[in-house]
Amino acid sequence: MRFASLIPPVLLLAACGQDEKAKDGTEISINAGDEHGGVQITSSKDGGGKVKIGGDGVDIDINVPDFVDFDVTGDFDIDGVKLYPGSQVTTVNVDANDKDGARKAVVKLGFTSPVAPTKAADWMAGEFAKKSVKVTRTGDTLAGKDKDGSDFTINFGPDGATSKGEVLITKS
Repeated sequence: MRFASLIPPVLLLAACGQDEKAKDGTEISINAGDEHGGVQITSSKDGGGKVKIGGDGVDIDINVPDFVDFDVTGDFDIDGVKLYPGSQVTTVNVDANDKDGARKAVVKLGFTSPVAPTKAADWMAGEFAKKSVKVTRTGDTLAGKDKDGSDFTINFGPDGATSKGEVLITKS
């Protein structure tokens, strides 16, 4: 089974940060599979997590305390453009499958930003222009295609004086 090769790296990641106290983190959900089985990885804000691997003759279900210490916010970018400075990624959801030769992956990132939606959207539109990435704008929503051909949409919404939003990246 192809997914069996993911077991050692996942378990190594699970050990990261074991001695650190739990802190507010990013909720992570990864689902990947094909007609032979799949992998599900989840992590909560308090650091606990779960790894499930299933398929032809394999059924593994592991609870992992203090799952992993990712810097999702620092590592996130689209063609070199990061979220507005001071923004924080709050959720990551990845769904990928390869069934009957049709591959599709959808990544959703929830985030908060320290400024109003219009200011964050203005800043990111300017950063995309500097990188020669064409985006269209409707209100406080940016949409485009990255250099790898994936479609993306970034929605900014009000959250008091600041903003929250979602990045949606789709690869077919």
